[in-house]
Amino acid sequence: MKFPIPAFHEIPVAFQPEIIHQTKYLIDGELREWKGDRISVTSPLIIQDQGEEKAWELGSYPSLGANEALDALAACERAYDKGTGIWPQMKIEERIKAIQYFTQLMVGKRDQIIKLLMWEIGKTLKDSAKEFDRTIEYINDTINALKEGDRSSSRFVFEKGIFAQIKRAPYGIVLCMGPFNYPLNETFCTLIPAIAMGNTVIFKPAKFGVLLLEPLLECFQKAFPKGVINTLYGEGSTVISPVMESGKVDVLAFIGASTTANIIAKKHPRINRLRAILGLNAKNPAILLPDCDLDQSIPEVLSGSLSYNGQRCTALKIIFVPEALASSFLEKYIHALSQWKFGLPWQEQVMLTPLPESGKTAWLSDLISDAIQKGAKIQNPMGGEVYETFMYPAVLYPVSPNSKLYHEEQFGPIVPIVPYKEISEPLNYVKESNFGQQVSIFGKDPKVIGRITDQLVNQVARVNINAQCQRGPDTFPFTGRKDSADGTLSVSDALRAFSMRSVVAAKEDEESKELFRSILETKSSQFISTNFIL
Repeated sequence: MKFPIPAFHEIPVAFQPEIIHQTKYLIDGELREWKGDRISVTSPLIIQDQGEEKAWELGSYPSLGANEALDALAACERAYDKGTGIWPQMKIEERIKAIQYFTQLMVGKRDQIIKLLMWEIGKTLKDSAKEFDRTIEYINDTINALKEGDRSSSRFVFEKGIFAQIKRAPYGIVLCMGPFNYPLNETFCTLIPAIAMGNTVIFKPAKFGVLLLEPLLECFQKAFPKGVINTLYGEGSTVISPVMESGKVDVLAFIGASTTANIIAKKHPRINRLRAILGLNAKNPAILLPDCDLDQSIPEVLSGSLSYNGQRCTALKIIFVPEALASSFLEKYIHALSQWKFGLPWQEQVMLTPLPESGKTAWLSDLISDAIQKGAKIQNPMGGEVYETFMYPAVLYPVSPNSKLYHEEQFGPIVPIVPYKEISEPLNYVKESNFGQQVSIFGKDPKVIGRITDQLVNQVARVNINAQCQRGPDTFPFTGRKDSADGTLSVSDALRAFSMRSVVAAKEDEESKELFRSILETKSSQFISTNFIL
């Protein structure tokens, strides 16, 4: 395998990286200057420099400490002011205007952010552009859902001698932590609805994909009142621990590994007051039925298992194939994979790129070795071959239930394929699994698919029929069972997740009605109002 290693001058000018030594962080509406320790950012892409091949250094960012973390928390507290601050008390239409202004500013940074996505996490140009554009679409959809929610809650409810107005109110201080594989989109899928509902936010970027958020600091500062959004950079144990140990965080919005989420949540001294919105691990299976159309199924299975090198929580991470179909499936799958081009993110039609996590190829190689020791074989040419940060996908068959790969989430370019004799085998796998995000079924018989679906909907949060697992459309609920999630995200669900229903009620007598009429006429309350956003 020969992976392309360009010299800097061979990189198209439009895609040449800029070195960013980030010196500022946002707290209390101020872009503060940092003069302390820094964390270096190295690209997963290898470049020839003066005859030497090396990972390109992209820059650095502040390694903040506990004092800065507590400053961010204090800024959040002041901005929220126990629900009486400017932001939580602001009219919804005014919050919408602020978000729209931020979006306008963000669009102006599109090219820079897309380029940083490619260089920081090795995402292809096409997928980087898609992530940015989908994030903008998500923000606009959130605004529309916020308007719709405001319209539906503008009426009064009359029930059993009581009349009331029921609307949604913020929780308070939110700690948002996104994942490295979608450092923009997944992060904003919690951050935007959190602030839209009137909460104030402490935002810590993932370990990889930090610099791409640097261009947005000034956008945050310009669009929102001080203290509404505060950024933390540095080691999680240093900056997250004091924030959680304070007991002042009301909502933890975290997307990543369940072990990390548990460590963070347990630091909160008043766990019953902490609302957790978590997107965690998954081991989504594909189950091919004996009558499935391989020519139609394989493109979905291939894309589902290896898009962005399999580094997606919704990726198909284990494939169950009937014994009688195994030979044909392997032949067609491997042929389809051979058409996928590997290389640098900006190169045309490239689908497979280097991995951003340090030491990831070694860990994946250990998984492959264990699977081979338990009876599996690498079925495809170059499967599992490694060059620096790049690993060519390894298609393994037959994968044994005794192997680590059968149970652990690989989150990388390994495709474990398991033969089965009876449909009860993959179904039992799903039932016994600690994960419960999604599953994909491929087949034609409506009776069989109907019966299997009835079993699986009680095990996972989404059953995909003749389609790969995925998050979208963003209007659909996105959650999981068991250890895969806590809480539901989508456009409307996220707005509900970061707010609670609050009720203002009175007895249905003339005196109360007259009081409420006066409140409405004088517009003395933001909450008690029949106005709605057009």
